[in-house]
Amino acid sequence: MSKLISLIVLVVLALSVVKPLDAQERIRIAWAGSTPSNTPIWVADQRGFLKKNGLSAEVINISASTIVIQALLTGEVDFIIAPSATLVTSRLAGADTVMVSTNLPLFIDHIVSLGSITTIEQLKGKIGGVNRLGTTSDMTLRLALRRLGVDPEKETKIIATGENPQRLAALANNITQFTLLGEPLVREAEKLGFRDLFDIGTLKIQYHVNAVVTREKTVKERRPLVQKVVRAFTEALHYIKTNKEDTKALIGKNLKTKDPEGLERAYRAYNAAFPEVPYPNTEGVKTLLDDMAPRDKKAATADPKSFVDMSFVQELEASGFIKQLYKR
Repeated sequence: MSKLISLIVLVVLALSVVKPLDAQERIRIAWAGSTPSNTPIWVADQRGFLKKNGLSAEVINISASTIVIQALLTGEVDFIIAPSATLVTSRLAGADTVMVSTNLPLFIDHIVSLGSITTIEQLKGKIGGVNRLGTTSDMTLRLALRRLGVDPEKETKIIATGENPQRLAALANNITQFTLLGEPLVREAEKLGFRDLFDIGTLKIQYHVNAVVTREKTVKERRPLVQKVVRAFTEALHYIKTNKEDTKALIGKNLKTKDPEGLERAYRAYNAAFPEVPYPNTEGVKTLLDDMAPRDKKAATADPKSFVDMSFVQELEASGFIKQLYKR
């Protein structure tokens, strides 16, 4: 009888250990914008890296980053894939948002214009189109224009024209004369007779176009969960860099395009910018704070370090996990 009791106790203990390991933690992740910058979330979800890391994730596509942040702050989602602008504006307004890893730490979009426009100077007095005012495309275009010597507030007019197909339609109907697009849509625009006026990527502007953002409350209360999410995205970035053809197919599927040249251009541009070690560095936040400082006192005095938590990526790197991924 004593042996039987001992056996039962061992079985119960074994089950108590196995169950947590096998259990999938439920989370919700929201993202916005149909561009290849979101390839890491597509890979993490559709190639099983979230599940591999013990996460039962509901991945939600929302139309704009301004709505995505609302979902995070109201507790509707646990994580969002968002740019520096979403992070910074929400935190300056008092939110406890924090970036825990980055997927795309550089601007790589293009300013696309009517074919008759041949210089940046000619954008003065013209109308530019973005998704929605206050979204990633809006912030990106305004910041790039300022870097190029054009004041977007005084010398141009920026209006909301919708997502990429609507932006192209606005150009075609001369509602706008320029807009912001990334590959493979730059290729599509050129085929329609528009001009690839300027590649913003050549400016090498540090800015988190696409990053994993959560709340400090989540970091404090569910740190192991956050680490799983960061690990899943780190693996997704490795997959992108080492599985070119499948990644191109995934981009084509999510963007509903089969143009081989456009997909090749998209993969080449974004893959070069996706990091191996996804540190949410402060430079990508400081770029925006510096740009906002003349118009916003809170931005002028804000500490870039308070917007990011680099500890999760630091832990992954220190453990040798990333070196093991790339076999170094």
